[in-house]
Amino acid sequence: MNPLLDWLHNGPLITDGAWGTQMQQRGLAPGVCPDFWNLDHAELVEGVARLYVAAGSEIILTNTFRANRVSLEGASEEKVREVNVAGVEISRRAAAGKARVVASMGPTGKMMMTGEIDEAGIERAFAMQSAALAEARPDALLLETFSDLEEASIALRASLATGLPVVVSFAFDSGKNKDRTMMGVTPEQAAKRMADEGASAIGANCGAGPESFAGIGVRFRDTCDLPIWLKPNAGMPVVEAGVISYSMGAAPFAAHLAGLLDAGACFVGGCCGTSPEFIEALVAERKRCASS
Repeated sequence: MNPLLDWLHNGPLITDGAWGTQMQQRGLAPGVCPDFWNLDHAELVEGVARLYVAAGSEIILTNTFRANRVSLEGASEEKVREVNVAGVEISRRAAAGKARVVASMGPTGKMMMTGEIDEAGIERAFAMQSAALAEARPDALLLETFSDLEEASIALRASLATGLPVVVSFAFDSGKNKDRTMMGVTPEQAAKRMADEGASAIGANCGAGPESFAGIGVRFRDTCDLPIWLKPNAGMPVVEAGVISYSMGAAPFAAHLAGLLDAGACFVGGCCGTSPEFIEALVAERKRCASS
């Protein structure tokens, strides 16, 4: 029995939005790894999580996206453990029983096909991170923004060893229709492989705005029976004077909710460019959809 199905007995759930931009507003300098803030500025990280809970997020993530040993270059095994444990504890405090905590794990940033890393190195990195996260008892693990199907498969295998449900989410940011990952993976390939290998949900995040995510959701739905996790960006990024901004506001973003739900989405939130205001808009739009 898929444990995530119990979460959905009252219908689709609203997750959270972007974390990095929120921490930048609190002083995180460009190029600084945000995950270390779990140890150095825990109160600021917790403030971000609390804003999402207050906005209506029923699931919040953790500030651990880059907290694998490969991405945290030079960090000791104990430091990796501390960053991950602290990340879950921070989100758990912020959730205060009002939201579930799903621990975030991003890719290593290294490519097997170029020889930067091998399968064993990837598996060690994710086994170490997932074990540290599981120690702090999140409700589930999330592998997010993956583009390489093989890396996602290795990460999933390592994460399943914790006994926690695992969501696997890919970034479909390539191809003329933004329906391929950077490595050429299609929604069908991702959904079938992850379902066959034991994931509890399949998803898409980052890469594009909500207008392309309904189509991805339908393709997931037509390929497997897993719950669907969707977290689009706030439109496409715009760079002005070296500053990145996003083109879509909270209300236009939330207006896509009905289409995402019709496409089969069970979990909906936002990725880059979104904020607590976007979550408030999604919560309000879900209420409007339910009453119409």
